[in-house]
Amino acid sequence: MTTRTAAQRRAESRISYQSRFTACPTNRLLDRIGDKWVAVLLNELAEGPRRYGELAAAIAGASQKMLTETLRHLERDGLVSRTVTPAVPVRVDYALTPLGQSLLPLMRAVTRWADEHAEDIDTANEAYDAARAPEVTDRRRVPLPGR
Repeated sequence: MTTRTAAQRRAESRISYQSRFTACPTNRLLDRIGDKWVAVLLNELAEGPRRYGELAAAIAGASQKMLTETLRHLERDGLVSRTVTPAVPVRVDYALTPLGQSLLPLMRAVTRWADEHAEDIDTANEAYDAARAPEVTDRRRVPLPGR
């Protein structure tokens, strides 16, 4: 039997945890919907199919690269469908799939919770920061007695 060092055991434990974490369906979903532009895109597509240009105009803060990348991830996950219509110029439409539509109630619930509790979180942040802020002290030099 081979003896393992503590560092080897920790490394094996870390690898085991990471593989369980990546395989967890909940973590995979949270990873996807936690991407910066996913919620905004799902919200835009909830209103119906949209052309790429319409999405780009509605989500002005996203670069073309990020918008395209996010749409590809959503398409790969089966949440969004992409339809190319041959024309000049080529027309590309995106729409929520039934799977993507089934995610909307969850997204609405998360949005509602965030709206209801944003102030509570801000208050907690301020209290946390205030409790850990270094005390402001008078930094003037006070002469020692007898000097």
